[in-house]
Amino acid sequence: MPSVVSSNLLGFSLMKRIIAVANQKGGVGKTTTAVNLAASIAAMQRRVLLIDLDPQGNATMGCGVDKRTLERSTTDVLLGDCNIVDAIVTIEAAGFDLLPANQDLTAAEVRLLTLLAGREHRLEKALLPVRDSYDVMVIDCPPALNILTVNALTAADSILVPMQCEYYALEGLSGLMSTIEQIRDSVNPKLEIEGILRTMFDPRNNLSNDVAAQLIEHFGDRVFRTIIPRNVRLAEAPSFGVPAMLHDRDSRGALAYLALAGELLRRLDPEAFPDEPVPEPEPETVSEPEIAAGPESESTSAAPELAAEAAADEPPYPPPAIPYLTNH
Repeated sequence: MPSVVSSNLLGFSLMKRIIAVANQKGGVGKTTTAVNLAASIAAMQRRVLLIDLDPQGNATMGCGVDKRTLERSTTDVLLGDCNIVDAIVTIEAAGFDLLPANQDLTAAEVRLLTLLAGREHRLEKALLPVRDSYDVMVIDCPPALNILTVNALTAADSILVPMQCEYYALEGLSGLMSTIEQIRDSVNPKLEIEGILRTMFDPRNNLSNDVAAQLIEHFGDRVFRTIIPRNVRLAEAPSFGVPAMLHDRDSRGALAYLALAGELLRRLDPEAFPDEPVPEPEPETVSEPEIAAGPESESTSAAPELAAEAAADEPPYPPPAIPYLTNH
C-alpha cells in the first residue's frame, strides 16, 4: 500500500472513485492523461491507484517500471492467478500505486473471450479487496473497444475521454458514446461521463477552436475547462520514466494536469474546495515555436478564445460539421 497520508487525516472528506480514461482512437493522450492525472491527484494528498490495462504497457514504462521484467501484472490479476495486492507496485517518487501491465495482457484478452459468463466483471471483482484503500483509481484503457475496455467500463464509476480537437477524433467519440450506453443498459447502470478533456491543443489553429466550441455546445459542462496544451515536457517525461510534474514541475503541461486534478476534485468533492472557482487560463502572447527543446519551445496553453488573434495570418476555416454527434 502507498505511504501517502490518508485524506481523512488531512481534513478532507473521503471519496471513492474509479475513473476509466478511454477513447477508441489512438494517439489522443490517454496514457499521458492517466499517468499525469494520477500523479497530480496524489500530489493533492489523495490515495491513488493507477491501473495499466493496455497491452502496450506505456503507463507502466512511463512510471519507471520495466514491463519486461514484471513478475506479476494485470494479466495475472484478471485471470485469477494472483491477488491484486501481490501485483501492485508502489511508485514512491510520485506518491501513488501502480498495477502494471505488458504484452501478456493480449493473451489474457484471448482467454477472457473464451469464457461463457462473467468475463466483463473480472476487473470489477479483482478490485474489490482494495476498493476502500484508495480515494481514486485511474484506469488506462487500450485504444480499442475490446473486452479489456469493457472490463474497465464495467468496473468504473465514470469515464474521462481525452480527445484532440480535430475532425477525425470526433468519429471515434460517437462509437464510444454508444458503447457507454450499452454498458449502462447491461452491466453498469451507474457509469457516468466524468468529462471530455481537450488534449494537445494549439490555440493558433482555427479548426481546433471551432471543434472545441462545438464540443462545448453539444456536451456543455461535461467538457473540462482545463485544456492540455501541446508541450515538449509532456512528450519528454515518459523517456525518463516519470510523470511530467517530476520532470519539470513548472512546465505548461505539468501545470495543466495539476489544474485538471484540481477541477476534477472540485467536481467530486466540492466541500474540500469551498468557494474556489476553476481558474480561467491567463492570457499569453503567442510566439512562433522554436526548434530547440526547452521551456521557450513549448506550445502555449492560452485560452481558445485568444487564438483568433494568434492565427490572424491563417486562412479562415469553415465551421466543421459534426454528423457523428447529432444522434447522441
